[in-house]
Amino acid sequence: MTGSAALLRGIDLAAFAVALVTRARRAGVDVSASGAARFTEALRVLPPTDRRRLYWTARVSLVGRHSDIERFDAVFAAVFDDAVLALDPAARASVSNTSRTRADGRSGDGGASAGPRRRAAPPWATLDDAAAPVPDRSADDGATAVTLRLPSPLEAIADEPFGQLRDDDLRLLGRWLEQTEPNWPRRPSRRREPHRHGRVDLRATIRRARGTGFEPVRLVRCRPRERPRRIVLLCDVSRSMHGYADVYVHLMRAAVVRGNAEVFAFSTHLTRLTPVLAHRSADVAVARASERVVDRFGGTHIAGSLAALLSSPHGSALRGAVVIVASDGWDSDEPADLARAVARIRRRAHRVVWLNPRAAAPGFEPAAGPMAAALPHCDHFLSAHTIATLGEMLTTVARSAGVARARDSGEG
Repeated sequence: MTGSAALLRGIDLAAFAVALVTRARRAGVDVSASGAARFTEALRVLPPTDRRRLYWTARVSLVGRHSDIERFDAVFAAVFDDAVLALDPAARASVSNTSRTRADGRSGDGGASAGPRRRAAPPWATLDDAAAPVPDRSADDGATAVTLRLPSPLEAIADEPFGQLRDDDLRLLGRWLEQTEPNWPRRPSRRREPHRHGRVDLRATIRRARGTGFEPVRLVRCRPRERPRRIVLLCDVSRSMHGYADVYVHLMRAAVVRGNAEVFAFSTHLTRLTPVLAHRSADVAVARASERVVDRFGGTHIAGSLAALLSSPHGSALRGAVVIVASDGWDSDEPADLARAVARIRRRAHRVVWLNPRAAAPGFEPAAGPMAAALPHCDHFLSAHTIATLGEMLTTVARSAGVARARDSGEG
């Protein structure tokens, strides 16, 4: 082949890129959300003249991890090993029908059996339907895995456990969290703002009708103005949370800087970190927070720390807030005390979210006494042990915060 027209003559480059990305994701290649767009642009700027150039254009545009190269090579070989480059719809349909009945018995996907990763149904229950068993869609051949939209340096470590991140990765993660303001939960306020899909604003409509003989020729509509919902984040910094507490400190700082938040750290006792983490420098804020928490990597008293928050002047911040407790649930206090404290918090809060980084371990069950006692009073029980699951947690919290639920009467 001597020209680009001979290789991709009459081909819709966008459809070609999307088809190859879909096949790669089915084989387990972690292609970013912008991978298809980058590949399409690369094909337009530098049209491939042979298979080798097409391979390197696709690999540079779509593969971001060294561990995915072998899977990508298998997909590319399965698509382009044949002499005929069937890319138009008619030829693609005929080749797909014959590829399923190849003599060696392999499928047209190059024998790659690793499909898109799916979250298994958790063996526990919380108050929200989000913890219900996830239906098995493994038989859906048309399903496409959509990856989390992250800055390119974070894509390579999106699935790395927090305990394996370096200091540079933590700084990059902190900057990314500070830019997630649209994902923080919001609530409707009493003030209203003009909006074309809202309800009719009678006062504004009548005021405008004064210029048309008091005939409401044009209706004025409005809706409640949204404000940031308060977030109360409590992070366990005991010895059992070593390796995860540093990441959750960056999460607390992002909540303070970008949202309406109150943040606390606890081990043997409760420490308020809201004014410390409000510093404009992330490095200074994290360093001062480490100096402020004198009981870091010590024992754990979750029930006593939550009870101290409820009885303190800052306990009023829990009303109508999204309360996030980041802890593995290993507590020295009695499980009954923890259950009473979490139940009281739930009666004040809008949502209670428990982050347990050990929940992602294979075969994990919240069988420990404190964790099992607190779980029935939580709306969500999430792992948040990697950057990808942390982004899912932010999305879950933002969506659930806008859904009103029945309030328990009274406060203990």
